[in-house]
Amino acid sequence: MNTSVNVAARPASEKVAISTVIKKNLREYGMLLSLAAIMIFFEIKTDGTLLQPLNLTNLVLQNSYIVIMALGMLLVIVAGHIDLSVGSVAGFIGGLAAVLMVEYHWHYLPAALVCLVAGAAIGALQGYFVAFHRIPSFIVTLGGMLVFRGLALALLEGQSVGPFPPEFQLLSSGFIPDPLAGESVKTTSVVLGCLVAAGLFYSAMRERNNKVQYGASAEPLVFFAIKHALFSAAIIAFAYLLSSYKGLPNVLIVMFGLMMFFDFVTNRTTIGRRVYALGGNEKAARLSGIKTDRLSFYTFVNMGVLAAIAGLIFAARLNTATPKAGVGFELDVIAACFIGGASATGGVGKVMGAVIGAFVMGVMNNGMSILGIGIDWQQVIKGVVLVAAVFVDVYNKNK
Repeated sequence: MNTSVNVAARPASEKVAISTVIKKNLREYGMLLSLAAIMIFFEIKTDGTLLQPLNLTNLVLQNSYIVIMALGMLLVIVAGHIDLSVGSVAGFIGGLAAVLMVEYHWHYLPAALVCLVAGAAIGALQGYFVAFHRIPSFIVTLGGMLVFRGLALALLEGQSVGPFPPEFQLLSSGFIPDPLAGESVKTTSVVLGCLVAAGLFYSAMRERNNKVQYGASAEPLVFFAIKHALFSAAIIAFAYLLSSYKGLPNVLIVMFGLMMFFDFVTNRTTIGRRVYALGGNEKAARLSGIKTDRLSFYTFVNMGVLAAIAGLIFAARLNTATPKAGVGFELDVIAACFIGGASATGGVGKVMGAVIGAFVMGVMNNGMSILGIGIDWQQVIKGVVLVAAVFVDVYNKNK
């Protein structure tokens, strides 16, 4: 008799579970739906230009460095800090790479390695003052923004330096090879897209099964299947569109690898959980044995390395280093994190949310540019979107 009662009650409980899951993840799914709605809107308004393979490729190339820096900025914001210097650091690293490769004729690999070490050192320097001397991160990184903008000007002597070696340019302008030799479509890129979609679906299914096995809360099967079927279809369609032009860009592979790595770190590792604990309540985290100062320091070192990677990618894309490179990047990066669901007070935010936020900004920039909207109104619209996103976060928290 008890068995029949449980079976009969299962559909009702599943409906409640689906409703609970949707409400719990409304912000994340809401931004994903918002991104889809924005893309559909601009696809219609631009008469199909937005989703053309060439424009999609440009969209990836134009936003890759913003997405990469957003991954680092997310951890900084979750830890309760901010970094205003990332644009200047990216510009300075691009200038350093140009000087080493173009003027001193270094091979691109050791030059890139030196640039990454320099980015880590910059992050460590700023993190040292924030973490161990308790100077507000806003002040430290505002100073860093001015310092490294000035150093970039001094390093390049106010001039553009380039071009870079062709091998280095492939970092941002190259595409993965196509050994399967498709004619109108790069078959290798389509296959990779299908493999990624299958791999992500398998990983998510395995995680859900583990939760069910150990009695943990899991998404209802219907909701899980629909969500991941749509997600997989979107990945395969995206890969197909890119493959009908030149295939998957090299920088997309780099970006995807970093996304998966930081998603794993934030969700599956002890240090990731400690960063969230630090941002949620620093005093409680410290009393629980977490070395909060060291953890804050590490988030800035990580941010410096990712800013260096972004600077190298941006320089490779332009094929030159300019003193003005990176201007305004910090605004797009911070906006991407907040639009993607990060809390201004720390302790809240997801990697995929930051990525979605970055592409929301990127699609808006791209769509408005195609429509011929001036840079003045583009700035106004982006500012309104940022304030609205933070308002929703504060409203939900107070509610």
